[in-house]
Amino acid sequence: MGRGMDLSAAEKRQIVQCLGKGMKTLDISQKLKRDHRTVKRFVTDSEHRRVRADKGIIRKVSVRQIHQIKTAAAKMPLQSSKQLFEAAGASGVPRTSRWRILQRLAVKASIRPPLTSDHKQKRLHWAQTYMKTNFQTVFFTDKCCATLDCPDGWSSGWVVDGHHVPTRLRRQQRGDRVMFWAGIMGRELVGPFRVPEGGKMTSTKYIDFLTHHFLPWYKKKSRAFSSKIIFIHDNAPSHAARNTTVSLAAMGIKGEKLMVWPPSSPDLNPMENLWSFLKEKIYEGGTQFTSKQQLWKAILTACKEIQAETIHKLTSSMDARIVKVISKKGSYVDM
Repeated sequence: MGRGMDLSAAEKRQIVQCLGKGMKTLDISQKLKRDHRTVKRFVTDSEHRRVRADKGIIRKVSVRQIHQIKTAAAKMPLQSSKQLFEAAGASGVPRTSRWRILQRLAVKASIRPPLTSDHKQKRLHWAQTYMKTNFQTVFFTDKCCATLDCPDGWSSGWVVDGHHVPTRLRRQQRGDRVMFWAGIMGRELVGPFRVPEGGKMTSTKYIDFLTHHFLPWYKKKSRAFSSKIIFIHDNAPSHAARNTTVSLAAMGIKGEKLMVWPPSSPDLNPMENLWSFLKEKIYEGGTQFTSKQQLWKAILTACKEIQAETIHKLTSSMDARIVKVISKKGSYVDM
């Protein structure tokens, strides 16, 4: 096959499987009878974007605007990519294009705990175990927190490389926030559902919550659907408790239908990308809220505007995440 021809879906799956077996890209290319550079590009960037003649400069954004974007990032640290582009007069640029430009100009401020060698091994083992999984049958879940002033009460945004990350003061206390839970599968968003306030989320409270919100949706599905679904939640104490495991088994979620999730791995859950997208909508233009009810209404409105295609892109990103985890030997991945 020619060098310029894209890899087929079957070839991409084969590459993922070969990587999981520890094969090198050169050996994989020989096995598939494909150009080594084609295979290597796919491993390096699983989305396999073609390299353009203009060296990756986004044609919709002028050189002058790129300089203005960098200036805006220096003057207004911790702003979203959309805010920075609008400040530079470059509105209407897709989010993926904005990120590709900003990654060359700035650094995304984030808070990630360091991964131990044990964490990396468990993440790598997870990727190798589930590389053949059809992730369109996986039900991803997560809970999220939003506050009156900003998402999660801490700042996240773009900062020019080498610049100090400023501290943002909060006016709200711990009680001025809204916790909510949701799930995604295939092209479908289930929720959001507001988490009751007061007290720690125990196993009993968690199961009661799933009984009232997840179980009614699950029971409406066909027997064929129920036999294929795989449920995911993280390793929070209320999720990992024995009582939770027993109660989920009573609902029919047990054995292979409950995916074992690696520790310290929010980057592998597409729900994290959904929360980022949702919060960008909620806090657009620096919006702040005066009450929790007003914030909750904004959350519901933003969720209704999320298209099925957006959800599908998130659930379809799992093969790419697995490739990156394997190629990075268990380290964090950015999607």
